Amino acid sequence: MVAPSAEEVAMSAREFVSAPALILRSLLREPHRRAITTADGVEITAGDFAAATYRLAHELLARGVGRGATVTLLTGNTAEALSARYAAGLAGARVVNLYDGMSAPVLAEITASVETTVLLVDAERHAGATELLPLIDVPAVLTLGPGPSGGTIGEDVIAASAHRPAEEPAVRIGPGDDLGIRHTGGTTGIPKGIVSLHGPYRSAFDAPFGDPRPQDGPPRLLAATSLAHLAGVLSDLTLHHGGSVVLHRTFDPARVLAAIERERITDLWVLLPLLYQLLDHPALARTDLSSLRHISYGGCAASPTRIREALEVFGPVLVSGYGMSEAQNIAILGPGEHARFGHGGRLSVGRPLPGVEVQIRTADGTVLPAGEQGQIHVRSATLMAGYWKRPDLTAQVLRGGWLDTGDIGYLDADGYLYLADRLKDLIIVVGGHVYPTEVEELLLTHPAIAQCAVFGVRDTQESEHVHVAVVPAQGRRPQLEEVRAFVTARKGRIYAPEALHLVDAIPLTAVGKPDKKRLREAVAAR
Repeated sequence: MVAPSAEEVAMSAREFVSAPALILRSLLREPHRRAITTADGVEITAGDFAAATYRLAHELLARGVGRGATVTLLTGNTAEALSARYAAGLAGARVVNLYDGMSAPVLAEITASVETTVLLVDAERHAGATELLPLIDVPAVLTLGPGPSGGTIGEDVIAASAHRPAEEPAVRIGPGDDLGIRHTGGTTGIPKGIVSLHGPYRSAFDAPFGDPRPQDGPPRLLAATSLAHLAGVLSDLTLHHGGSVVLHRTFDPARVLAAIERERITDLWVLLPLLYQLLDHPALARTDLSSLRHISYGGCAASPTRIREALEVFGPVLVSGYGMSEAQNIAILGPGEHARFGHGGRLSVGRPLPGVEVQIRTADGTVLPAGEQGQIHVRSATLMAGYWKRPDLTAQVLRGGWLDTGDIGYLDADGYLYLADRLKDLIIVVGGHVYPTEVEELLLTHPAIAQCAVFGVRDTQESEHVHVAVVPAQGRRPQLEEVRAFVTARKGRIYAPEALHLVDAIPLTAVGKPDKKRLREAVAAR
């Protein structure tokens, strides 16, 4: 293959339309349609939302926030959060989300590490801002709408943008420009920053989306999980494809079921524990679910029993997604494929998407045939550019264009992928990912803890929970609530253990590492 010339690369950049620009242009094609319904029930038309976003982009540019800058968002599930993300992208700045559930010190480290140019705060995160601001030093802090009464968080940038033009700014964005930095767990003090580029993200908008039957109308997405994660991606696709987004502040099963019926919701994304909450809610039996076309789920291993139950209740609308921030979507299991089970009755996570290659390898890199279990490696155009300012960590997982996912699994003879385990001890909980080493290092600073091992335990529905085995310091006997409060204050609530096990010694493997398999077995035996 001949490499493109400099002129060809420049031409490609001139012709490239970024995802934020594409979304806003799509909205303006039908300016009077409802685009967003806020958590308070306020309806916003496509035209009004696009105009406000264009004005905000021009305001950011007037303040020097453009190409190479970093816009950090301390935001919840609001229309302003979506608008700010698109506006920053139109201006050429990279976007970073500060996730809810992380402690203020961790958020402060992230804010500094990404070289924040401006911090934008919406009404949902004012309280978090008052904790964060004393810990950071950034050039500008602005609010997306009025600040709290009597507060001094920052100037209202939306009000300031009112006189700016309601048109797309003339900023040239190329496919190789930074789109944003997403953060995942890590063992080096703060989560790893995953750099995403405009080009790979834009490619997702060229693929079919939703139900192709025009008689069923445009998609209506309920975003009841964080816009900083997959709900934000699905919101982007929904708005681009002529649909509307209904926002909820948090996931509440009763409110979700009521919204499905009231708003005639067609699309919903849930982590598996949240799907189980819907299945177990008493209002489910009397809820009209006929509008649903897709319930997308993922985040951890699925319980085959509960998925069968969900199919009986919701019908053939379940879509399983396997992916990660480093690779975007990898595999999809569609509504008609949920009868496919592998070894031990485990449900497949689907077949790799078009353009995505998956190989199963041994530890030395040998590619394994169908049916044999090994380490999952992925190659596609949507892989991350690397970890932010960590070439050492990037080199550990990206080699020769292939990503080592850190997961263990196998492909069957028909190309369906099955996950068997995680190579690392990552624990996936509602709200994010927990890396045990991070919590262990913190707990060892507690005066009542001499040794500890943090591990995940799955319940009967395959939901994961954070457990910790503790060898107490001499003369001490730590209690669960004490440990939970300690971790929550310093790391965030999603990291706090749900169970504490006092032991005389941490069991070790033959190579001297904590034997977390034995710890899990001991929990199961009890």
